[in-house]
Amino acid sequence: MSLGPTELIVILVIVLVLFGGAKLPKLARSLGQAQKEFKRGTEHDDLDEDEAAAPVDPVEKRPKRRA
Repeated sequence: MSLGPTELIVILVIVLVLFGGAKLPKLARSLGQAQKEFKRGTEHDDLDEDEAAAPVDPVEKRPKRRA
């Protein structure tokens, strides 16, 4: 299923009516930030899996003491 130009225009008009012209930049910005956080979270999960598979030295995993 693919969206053609007519469908995209209808969707954009509906979004414009629902949110108003002033809120569209804020909405787009928040969607972009959510996408970045999602990507960062999935990359972090991949790193955690790689670290879990690697042998760990228990001495290095101790929390550092503050003086």
